[in-house]
Amino acid sequence: MKLKFYKYQGAGNDFIIVDNRENEVDHRNPALIEGICNRRFGVGGDGMMFLQQKDGYDFEMVYYNSDGQPSSMCGNGGRCIVAFAKYLKVIDSETDFLAVDGPHYAKVSDSGDWVSLQMINVDVIKKDGEDYVLNTGSPHYVRLVDDLQNVDMYEEGRKVRYNDTYKAQGINVNFVEDEGDHLFVRTYERGVEDETYACGTGVTAVALAMAKYQNRTGEISTPVKVLGGNLNIRFKYDGEKYEDIFLEGPAKKVFEGELDLADFGY
Repeated sequence: MKLKFYKYQGAGNDFIIVDNRENEVDHRNPALIEGICNRRFGVGGDGMMFLQQKDGYDFEMVYYNSDGQPSSMCGNGGRCIVAFAKYLKVIDSETDFLAVDGPHYAKVSDSGDWVSLQMINVDVIKKDGEDYVLNTGSPHYVRLVDDLQNVDMYEEGRKVRYNDTYKAQGINVNFVEDEGDHLFVRTYERGVEDETYACGTGVTAVALAMAKYQNRTGEISTPVKVLGGNLNIRFKYDGEKYEDIFLEGPAKKVFEGELDLADFGY
């Protein structure tokens, strides 16, 4: 079977996307997903997504991590699949779609490469020592550090992700440095099991946690620098709950191609 695919990236977070509105691909196949996401023997990507039809919505986003397992919400993946939906002419400038953590609203620029994605509301942030733990569609751990550029994220991220508290379910680990006019964030992602160039739910978690840490309330806009570029998170915080949370940034088609799924044992 031949499979048409598209490669997208959002601030360096890269994804393989498939138009599966006709349900031609049974993607419940971890070995297949893992093989296609492999950077040496496949296309290569932080994850793989399938755009599917869903009653009551413009489309459904089905997302898998690069290890082939179904994942919790991926923010940059969500922005990329919105850009893809516009490319397919499934949507125009706005959309309501369904993801694993529920409905999402998004707006996409006329050029199709800038997406503002509404995230789920958050009303619980827990402390783990001096660090923060919260769920922005995926579970995240946030630690404020100095000299982030020189942190070994693979080693330090794994220490948290695989400690006794989090190893069973896994958690995404974000380190943040406050650089004044913006936050610098690096993320170790579960499922990828390595640092990625960006993590949408991660930078969202960091922005919310930093608002709590800095005792900031009201309408807040937080520019964030990641290894793959720049993102922005805007939201409302009344001191208890976070609402109207939007993750904003680039989402661009890199290339498209065709695979023979027989090469991946399908």
